[in-house]
Amino acid sequence: MQDIVLDMGGKLFAEHAEAAFHSHPKGATEGTASWQRDLWAQVEELGLPLALLSEEHGGFDLPAATAMGLVRLAAAYAIPLPLGETMIANWLLAHAGLPLAEGAATLALGPELEGNRLTGLASRVAYGRHAQTVVLLAGDRLVRTAAGTVADPSRNVAGEPRDTLTFAGEVASTASPVDRQTFRLLGALLRAQGMAGALEAALSMTVDYANSREQFGRPLGKFQAIQQSLAVMATNVAAAGAATEMATELLSDALTDTGTFSTAAMAAKIRTGEAAGIGASIAHQTHGAIGFSQEYRLHPLTRRLWAWRDEWGREAEWCETLGAAVCARGSDGFWPFLTSTGAAA
Repeated sequence: MQDIVLDMGGKLFAEHAEAAFHSHPKGATEGTASWQRDLWAQVEELGLPLALLSEEHGGFDLPAATAMGLVRLAAAYAIPLPLGETMIANWLLAHAGLPLAEGAATLALGPELEGNRLTGLASRVAYGRHAQTVVLLAGDRLVRTAAGTVADPSRNVAGEPRDTLTFAGEVASTASPVDRQTFRLLGALLRAQGMAGALEAALSMTVDYANSREQFGRPLGKFQAIQQSLAVMATNVAAAGAATEMATELLSDALTDTGTFSTAAMAAKIRTGEAAGIGASIAHQTHGAIGFSQEYRLHPLTRRLWAWRDEWGREAEWCETLGAAVCARGSDGFWPFLTSTGAAA
C-alpha cells in the first residue's frame, strides 16, 4: 500500500509538472501562481488529503513518513497546491473529533475566540484565497471554519498565495489536541518536507546539468571544483532528508506532549533551512546564467527554498528555542538528550 500510494502520487504530479511550471509567475514581482483546479480535483479523487488518517477516518492507515512523502513529492515537482496543509488539517480535525475538511484546507493562527464567535485577522495564510476550510488554533481551542474574507491577497517570493484573512462569525471548536508551539511545528515540518523535496529535485537537475554541459572540452562534472561543490550539496540534501524523516516518524508524539516531536521538528526545520541556503547557492553557481532564466525549471525550486526557510519559524528562532531546552538540562543532561528519542523538549 505504501508503494502504491507514493507511486500514484508521483505519477499524478509528473503528469501535471508541465502545467504546474507554467502556472508559476516568472518573477518574484510578477503575480501569483494560478490555482490548479483540475489537479486538485484529481488529488481529492485519489484521497491524498486523507493519507495521514487511519482507515477508521477514511485514510490509508499509512506510516506518517510515507504519507508525508507525498508532500515531498509535490515539492519536487513544484506543484502549487496546499496538499500538506490539507493533510495536517484533516489529521488535527480527526484527532479533535471535528468533521474533516471540505475541499482544500489550510492552517492559521491569530484570531480570538469568544464563546463560539471567532474574530480577528490571520496573516500569511497559505492558499487562503483558495481554501474552503481553515483550521485555526485560538488559545487552547481548535477551530474549524469556512474560509475567511481575504483582506490582503499577498504572496511569497515563490508566487505562492500568502493571504491575510479576516474572520467574524460563529464557528465549531473543541479542545485542541496540540498546543501553540506544536501547532507551529506542524507547519514547520510541512516546510521541512517541502524543502527536502525541492532540494532533491534541484540536486538531480544540477548533477544532470554538470554531466551534460561541456566547458573547455569536457563536462563540468569532470572538474574537481564542481565535484567538490556537488558533494557538499549532496551531503546537505541527505542530511535534510534524514532530519525530516526522523521528525515525521515521531508525528504521533505531537499528540502526547512528550516533547520528542517538538525536538525533532525543530531540528528538521533548522537543518533543512541550512541545507536550502547551501543547496540553492551551489545549484545556481553550477548552472550559471541559465539557472536564473524564466524558461528553466530550477528557479521555481530555489525560490520556494528561499521562501520556505522563513515560514513557520526561521532557523534562528528554532535554534534559540532548541538551545534553551538543551541548556536547561545542564552538562549532565546533554548527552542523554542528544542520543535518546525519548528525551522531552
